[in-house]
Amino acid sequence: MGKRAVILFNLGGPSDMESVQPFLFNLFNDPAIIDLPRFFRRPIAKFISQRRKKTAQEIYKFIGGKSPILENTILQKEALTNYLKMRGHDILVLISMRYWHPQSPSVIDQLTKFKPEEVLLLPLYPQHSSTTTGSSLKNWLEVCEERKFKAKTFSVCCYPLNEGWIEAQTSLLKTELEKCIKPEEALVLFSAHGLPKKIIKKGDPYQLQIEVSAQAIAKKAGLSKESWIVCYQSRVGPLEWIGPSTDSILEEAGKEHREVVLLPIAFVSEHSETLVELDIEYKELADQSGIKSYYRVPAVGTHPSFIRGLGDLILKSFEGQQKVCSELESKLCSREHSLCPLAKIG
Repeated sequence: MGKRAVILFNLGGPSDMESVQPFLFNLFNDPAIIDLPRFFRRPIAKFISQRRKKTAQEIYKFIGGKSPILENTILQKEALTNYLKMRGHDILVLISMRYWHPQSPSVIDQLTKFKPEEVLLLPLYPQHSSTTTGSSLKNWLEVCEERKFKAKTFSVCCYPLNEGWIEAQTSLLKTELEKCIKPEEALVLFSAHGLPKKIIKKGDPYQLQIEVSAQAIAKKAGLSKESWIVCYQSRVGPLEWIGPSTDSILEEAGKEHREVVLLPIAFVSEHSETLVELDIEYKELADQSGIKSYYRVPAVGTHPSFIRGLGDLILKSFEGQQKVCSELESKLCSREHSLCPLAKIG
């Protein structure tokens, strides 16, 4: 068997205070984020990144002046490498961040030297969105063409029901629920990063897959229908976003003085949105709203079940030899989800 490599896709984050503004520029200059021609998009991205620089820097001051996402992803890479070796497979695992280093050009240069026969692209986003996985895959393939890098390449589009991932989330959720005075009466919030409604209406499957993931975790954890809800965070800008919003649900729960456990259902590692928005800003809102107690479920990180789930998915994907594959046995997305890579297949 020839050489094989796995590329882990993630968002990325600033490595120091000076890189906050260029990180933001890269984010808003992505056509998947601001869908305008390059001539208009670049000056808008420059304006937004400069305007938000100081606010973002204040956020990163709370967590040591940089994003921990690369360090956390490196730990996941090492855990995955070890798991694959334990299964008898020597596979190179690399990290490619979308908006900050290491980015696709430098990673592809590493692959050029390594000369793999097969490459698997694995997003660290369990649920597919055109703004995350879709953007990363598109950028990767474009840079491969620019660099004239050629290898047999497969990609995973989503794994919202991956057994190991669901198991890890459920285990971590139960640990936090046990801290409640009355766990059976606590309200569980499955909070995900929101999206403008217009993106969902274009055929993005993200909201559907978030809801399916939440249902699976709730079922495995034995939650009643009345004890959990899906909600969305991180709304910015004037557009109408999918809901309900996490902050509005917290405020409603506060009126009933309920205990709340919040699970970040779309994130697999800790970064500014979990460590600041969820742990500081929403905790403050919870206290102000009258919530009896507020607990936040940690991101899955290197939880053994999650690493096993990803590792098995990697081996299954190499074995399947499908150009684009999902972890699901049957299709989740319908033809109306036109931004799903598998929606028009079959």
